[in-house]
Amino acid sequence: MRYLQLTHNEWDPATKTSRPKVLHSFGREDQLDRDAIKRLVASLTRLLDPATALTSSGAGPAELAFTSSRPVGGTLVLDALWRRLGIDTVMARLLEGRKRDPRTERVLFALVANRALDPGSKLAAAGWVTRRAHIDGLPETSDDACYRAMDWLLDIAPELEREVFWQVATLLDHEVDLLFFDTTSTYFETEGPDDPITRDTRGRPAPDPSGDTGTENDADSGTDKSGGDTAGDGVGFRTYGKSKDSRDDLPQVVIGMAVTRAGIPVRVWCWPGNTTDSALIRQAREDMRDWTLARVMWVADRGFSSAANRRELRRGGGHYIIGEKLRSGSAEATAALSRPGRYQHVRDNLQVKEVRIADDERFVLCFNPEQAERDAALREVMTGKLAALIAASDRLTAEKRAELRGRISTMPGLNRYLRTTPGGLLRVDKKKVTSETHLDGKYLLRCSDPHLSAEDIALGYKQLLQVERGWRDMKTTLELRPVYHRLEDRIRAHVILCWLALLLVRIVETTTGRTWNQVRDDLQELHVGTFEGPAGTFRQRTELSAAQRDILTKLGIDTPKKIIELGPATTP
Repeated sequence: MRYLQLTHNEWDPATKTSRPKVLHSFGREDQLDRDAIKRLVASLTRLLDPATALTSSGAGPAELAFTSSRPVGGTLVLDALWRRLGIDTVMARLLEGRKRDPRTERVLFALVANRALDPGSKLAAAGWVTRRAHIDGLPETSDDACYRAMDWLLDIAPELEREVFWQVATLLDHEVDLLFFDTTSTYFETEGPDDPITRDTRGRPAPDPSGDTGTENDADSGTDKSGGDTAGDGVGFRTYGKSKDSRDDLPQVVIGMAVTRAGIPVRVWCWPGNTTDSALIRQAREDMRDWTLARVMWVADRGFSSAANRRELRRGGGHYIIGEKLRSGSAEATAALSRPGRYQHVRDNLQVKEVRIADDERFVLCFNPEQAERDAALREVMTGKLAALIAASDRLTAEKRAELRGRISTMPGLNRYLRTTPGGLLRVDKKKVTSETHLDGKYLLRCSDPHLSAEDIALGYKQLLQVERGWRDMKTTLELRPVYHRLEDRIRAHVILCWLALLLVRIVETTTGRTWNQVRDDLQELHVGTFEGPAGTFRQRTELSAAQRDILTKLGIDTPKKIIELGPATTP
């Protein structure tokens, strides 16, 4: 019969010998509670460095198996910014009292991170999380969990958008008095448009008078049905419209975005594919007005210069800077080009001249010498191609000449300079070429604010390029398209995920002064390795490179712990 005790040797200075001191008695060996022993050992190892705990458990270095390695740098940085903006806090608060998976916030972050790091379908994103990425608090997920999280994201979108806006304005100290607004479209390679349904003035499905809220496919849409903006019979979400991707043959949706002067996207909208500009402007302005902003200057391109849009933007004391089409032949454009006066030099490649045309609006004519040279060179190339194309057309039959004329009409750059004589002959329009030379490097701006200088008006409009770059990055780096969804709610949620990804990416870029592709490449070299042994599993990151330390320092993110995670041994 043996008894087991935990003892500790203490030195006795009187006898100059060590004496054992009993710390704990475990009782008879044949009655030992081995599970209790395991729990005690596990509790004691928590006080040790995880790697030391595993090796000190009796497993030597040879018994530790290196089982996997995953990139962690990108998700670590994006997660830190996600939390800094308070997005996790907002979602956690909105999840309280709901019968939803508490990991929903983590799933949504994973979907946003996936768009920034390795975009794909939601099924591919679930596999990415489970097998190829390290997401804190989310070791794995499924495509069903992703779809459920997206459905909830659409429910909380209004409150989330408001919180993000004010966090950008206060926490990140970005100016939000000057907002740039622009739209784009994204098409769907489907056989036809969605079934038409009745919609409200915000482009969302109108409530069914019978009380039926409709199917999931009918939920939460976007175009304007009032004031004749859309057909009275209703419209589907994915429908035909003027495509900015030159795909008028495919159904599309229209997306709008508001961006700060620093290039940070603060709001996104989604409408059916045939929504008019007036409906877009009205909803965007009303939504931003609901946030009780003291002063907002809207900056938009020439596509929003109609009188109705300008009136809408000025309602409630708002102001705008809008591009005016010089080739439109409008009275304002003609007057601006004919007024004499000297240009004021603003930047190396920008000169401005304010012209007085109307009492309630200001007009600023801008001239870019470098752009003028590019315009002249491009026109020379276009007219040269046109001349070569029609060189032998006089010898063609009238029918063949008409075919050539039709083919040229599909080439906007060439068709602009083509003239047809009364006899049906094709010629380069020299008068058109001469008139175009007067427009080289010039663009006209219209502003309603009486206090802005001509320089500020020109520079403010020039920053509209930030929105255009946002669209380019959303469609390429973040892969807005293809959209792997057919339900309207899911399409809207997908757009919101892309917006959140672009928001985090832009914060990284504006803070570090580097492009996201460069930062991402450096961050993704930081890996977390998984080691397994008899006593358990631990995950340890690789050493930080100089580039990675520089990124974390500029973003104000603490150096991550070397040992990221410690887990118990897997039961066979």
